[in-house]
Amino acid sequence: MGKISPVSAKYIVHTQIQIDGVVDRPDVIGAIFGQTEGLLGTDLELRELQRNGRIGRIEVNLDTRTGKTNGNIIIPSSLDKAETVIIGAALETIQRIGPCNAKLKVEKVEDVRVSKRNYVIERAKELLKELTDNVLPDSQEITDEVAQSVRMMEIKEYGKDRLPAGPAIDENEEVIVVEGRADVLNLLKNGVKNVIAMNGTNVPETIIELSKRKILTVFVDGDRGGDLIIKELINVAEIDYVIKAPDGKEVEEITKKEIFKALRSKVAIEQVKMEINGKSVIEDKEKIMPRKITKLNKKDGEIFKKMLEDLIGTRGAYILDENSNILGKVPTSEIVPTIKNLTFGVWAIVFDGIITKDVVMAAEKSNVNYLVAMNSKVRPNETRIELLTGEDL
Repeated sequence: MGKISPVSAKYIVHTQIQIDGVVDRPDVIGAIFGQTEGLLGTDLELRELQRNGRIGRIEVNLDTRTGKTNGNIIIPSSLDKAETVIIGAALETIQRIGPCNAKLKVEKVEDVRVSKRNYVIERAKELLKELTDNVLPDSQEITDEVAQSVRMMEIKEYGKDRLPAGPAIDENEEVIVVEGRADVLNLLKNGVKNVIAMNGTNVPETIIELSKRKILTVFVDGDRGGDLIIKELINVAEIDYVIKAPDGKEVEEITKKEIFKALRSKVAIEQVKMEINGKSVIEDKEKIMPRKITKLNKKDGEIFKKMLEDLIGTRGAYILDENSNILGKVPTSEIVPTIKNLTFGVWAIVFDGIITKDVVMAAEKSNVNYLVAMNSKVRPNETRIELLTGEDL
């Protein structure tokens, strides 16, 4: 008996069962065969259909609680849909199971082929997505991946110090010096091959020798550690240009766009030396004596106050000369690039915003005397510039 299973059936009849009493599974099976016998004629006799494999093994699941039994009946069928639903309807004629009243209700007749078809469709979608994401990259992705792998393989050891380097040190007139191996890998990955690493903060003899016959450009991290490396290199090697990564970023992590933007913005070593020397003089003086605060005269104080009041809510900035004349007005967001381009002639900047370290650094390089704003995140003793806020005025 039971030659087919729910897996090989075409349809499955799901029937809910409620019994006013306690019965066992054999009682339910007996009632199904006994009370449907002769009801549908010889062609749809359940015992004969099961013997011939047209009806599969009947599954009965029961749960007895507080003297009542509930559950479900599952009948797999390979009959056609009309014959299958007739079998299902016949089950609902059963009114007693054992000594107890019972109620059977066909919940649904499931078309197994539809369920399988839905599964096939959903699984096919998943497989297609996996194929697209992992197996079939487009031609550009393939090209980029291969090119990147080749570039990463190009890292060499150069000189007696066996420094990590790209393959184009000897053939290029200009050589870029970075701090470590990871920096070399990032530049190689992005197509820069004339690069060599110091492998630490001490300057190797190989770098010193290269500086005598090559144009050496130092590319350092955008932090204090980068500044220290520049100072050390200046003292022992013939450096020609300096490049710094964006503030707070390391060379090994910057993007291709940031790399080439930095390369285009290299600074001659003479200018760097002037900035370092100027800063050293200021630092040395401050170690010897306390900073002097320039006395702001009453007239200038009133001018600053009026300008600051005029700017409230505008997010704008006034650029002033030494006679407090307005040279121009720019958005607050453009203060830093504006004063970077004005290396002299700016006496004060009054703006609707907050004084930050970036603004102070740019202002120091442009020899600005006063920064006047609504508030400040920089302490007065951290800069030679006089910082004034609305409260000070």
